[in-house]
Amino acid sequence: MQKKNTKIKEYDHKKIESSIGKIWDKNKIYKTENNSKKKKHYVLDMFPYPSGAGLHVGHPRGYIGSDVYARMKRMQGYNVLHPMGFDAFGLPAEQYAIQTGKHPSVITKESIKKYRSQLDKIGFSYDWDRTVETIDPAYYKWTQWIFLQIYNSFFDTKKQKSFPISDLVKIFEKSGNKNVSASTTGTVEIFTAQDWNSFSKKEKQDILMKYRNVYEGYAEVNWCPELGTVLANDEIIEKNGKTVSERGEYPVEKKSMRQWFMRISAYGDRLINGLDKVDFADSTKETQKNWIGKSIGSEIEFAVKNSAEKITIFTTRADTLFGATYVVLAPEAELTQKMLDLSTNKEEVVSYINKVKNKTDEERQDTKEKSGVVLSGVFAINPANNEEVSVWVADYVIASYGTGAVMAVPAHDERDFEFAKKYNLPIREVLEKPSNFSEDAPYVGYGLIKNSISWADGLLSEDAKQEIIEFVGGKIVTKYKMRDAIFARQRYWGEPIPLIHDKDGIITEVKTKDLPLELPKVNSYKPTGTGESPLAGVKSWVKDGYETNTMPGWAGSSWYFLRYMDPTNSKSLAGDNALKYWRDVDMYVGGTEHNTGHILYARFWHKVMHDLGIVPTDEPFKALRHQGMIGGTDGRKMSKRWGNVINPDDIVGLYGADTLRLYEMFLGPFDSHLPWSTESIIGSRRFVERVWRGAGKILDEKSKTSIDVLYALNDVIQKVTKDISEFKFNTAVSSMMIFMGVLEKEEYQITNDDFVKFLQILAPFAPYVTDEIYTMFGSQKSIHLTDWPKSKKLKERKVMQGIAVQINGKLRGDVMVDPDANQEMVMGVVLSDDRLRSYLEQGELLRTIYVPKKLINFVIKIG
Repeated sequence: MQKKNTKIKEYDHKKIESSIGKIWDKNKIYKTENNSKKKKHYVLDMFPYPSGAGLHVGHPRGYIGSDVYARMKRMQGYNVLHPMGFDAFGLPAEQYAIQTGKHPSVITKESIKKYRSQLDKIGFSYDWDRTVETIDPAYYKWTQWIFLQIYNSFFDTKKQKSFPISDLVKIFEKSGNKNVSASTTGTVEIFTAQDWNSFSKKEKQDILMKYRNVYEGYAEVNWCPELGTVLANDEIIEKNGKTVSERGEYPVEKKSMRQWFMRISAYGDRLINGLDKVDFADSTKETQKNWIGKSIGSEIEFAVKNSAEKITIFTTRADTLFGATYVVLAPEAELTQKMLDLSTNKEEVVSYINKVKNKTDEERQDTKEKSGVVLSGVFAINPANNEEVSVWVADYVIASYGTGAVMAVPAHDERDFEFAKKYNLPIREVLEKPSNFSEDAPYVGYGLIKNSISWADGLLSEDAKQEIIEFVGGKIVTKYKMRDAIFARQRYWGEPIPLIHDKDGIITEVKTKDLPLELPKVNSYKPTGTGESPLAGVKSWVKDGYETNTMPGWAGSSWYFLRYMDPTNSKSLAGDNALKYWRDVDMYVGGTEHNTGHILYARFWHKVMHDLGIVPTDEPFKALRHQGMIGGTDGRKMSKRWGNVINPDDIVGLYGADTLRLYEMFLGPFDSHLPWSTESIIGSRRFVERVWRGAGKILDEKSKTSIDVLYALNDVIQKVTKDISEFKFNTAVSSMMIFMGVLEKEEYQITNDDFVKFLQILAPFAPYVTDEIYTMFGSQKSIHLTDWPKSKKLKERKVMQGIAVQINGKLRGDVMVDPDANQEMVMGVVLSDDRLRSYLEQGELLRTIYVPKKLINFVIKIG
């Protein structure tokens, strides 16, 4: 490579980043083509909700990590798709509209513009020609279209797959529903083909509604009157003993409302099994499995004394049935309402139900302080021994799990044990405890059965389960804790649901040719006060019969990754060729807070679309990585609420985007939660300046690279390549800092071509300064369009030596150095490490103890 200049100017990050950024934009160096012979690699960030506050320095961390990875993949010869867009429907913009009377799109567009400006300054390699915004009618046309495909499908439980609802109608017309295996809602009566063909249009609609993957119904929801909408469980918090909205901290109450639901529960097994096919963290997989909550157990009926009613309980421990000494019902269960009429203390029970109705499921299950009330005069019959047991209503039982009723076995269940102790209820042991087990604690393991019945006593409890279930006439069932997803919000600022209700209650779909169904103009964005959406107050909208609920915030984010593949396609959500080429996301990066919401919903939508032949893969994301949060210096989450927000624009202006990027990657492990320190960022700035100064010294072409530098270069190429692939960005940056130390020690004995190799592995982290230096070395193209360097096989290769670093005799880390390094050289490497240097800066250095090839110990006086 020919040198361009022989003298380097002072490092001016503002000038460099401005000029290089313009060149990138002009030449569109990050533009991605769908027609390529290269192997594809799709790198995706979870797109942001653009709030008016803009980005703080914690937000870009995940974006920087994915960008470093995407840049390396591009240089390795892949056709990289690395897009960015905005998830723009949501409550904040609607609240702004209510307060100002301005359309929500006003502040949304302003926020998007602000976000785009901030992102541009940090130097991301996004193909902005592919950007999507969920509020764009050209985008949500396809969100509505996907909704209709899911609405017009049903789930076959035997084939574990969704099919068009029209296939089900053909079966009904030919042979009724007796032999249909499908996921349904509520009770479905058996009917013949003759029956079906005689049903009215409304009767057929009502039956199909029980089979559809999107169905209408009523549910107890988290209703926030002030916000005028239903909130998901992760949108509410507990404060001062009350349930409030996370946004605004407004009171939240339970309310039964008309809703639309998506049948995600039918995909429980598919969602669990699919986790074996993807590269997610074990903790993420476990979180999803726990959220789905699959349990294989049994349903057993308890007769109710002096009544025709029966209490069906769900249990995974039928082996302990002889130890059931009372029954517990969930406060909100339908059965509880029936039992009220049989009790002699109805008012007391109703008062208790009202008291606990606004508690979250998590609060009810996690609390150690159990509460409940007995249904006086109501007794259930234990079918194992015909014993009469009391019936209670208690908030530690959840209606949405199992049947909403449990048999309480306090001797062998922790929650039942705590409840029984509080209310002085019988505790009967039916399993042999280990000899060393505490007397005042429930034994929840398995063992030999006792105190039951002659044929069961002495059997191993696990072996006896099936026999006991058969003995009492129970049945084996599979249950999921995950409920069907509510797919409706009582608000204006969301995608309209493309359904029409006529005066006779008949529902029809908006035709594809008439999509998108756009939001109407309204005079007021305020809630109606009745619990209905503001759309219910728009006379023309209601007159035309359009659905007044809008889609939830997760609708547009459940498929956006597909639209990036072909964002301007007006005939389909993405063309067949684009879908076939890009297929799925190779690397997805985002926060752990989306594990149980967005990730599950997106996987569900994708599986339905795969079943219906819309997309080519069953799973949307091959690999998933999470970034940890960067907190404020006060230890709290960085938030406008706490007044500890640091604007990345300020950091970029003062230190440069390259410095910000390097610092956020060097701060610590990518998935760790770490505090921000503006003081510590200076170390990353110094490193950039060292590279800049070194480039100036290397411009005078050297004829040969020294052997020590060559060894170090090969080490660092291997290390950085591996670390980026594994998202170990902090150690990659550390290794490059060590390389610069070797280069400085060797007085920059390196050829231009070899130094360019170092610039290439640094380029993903510091894209501006490396591109600028590359042009100084005489190149006419961007360094980001060059090939990723490969290490060479060297003879008699020297291995770097690990040196332990101690402060006052306590191990604080280690550094990699040349085996022949002296004390001064090792100290230089330690000082280049911000974290290790911070320990030294805590006090006065008294002396240094260096044991070659083993350790260096700094003795400091603190305070």
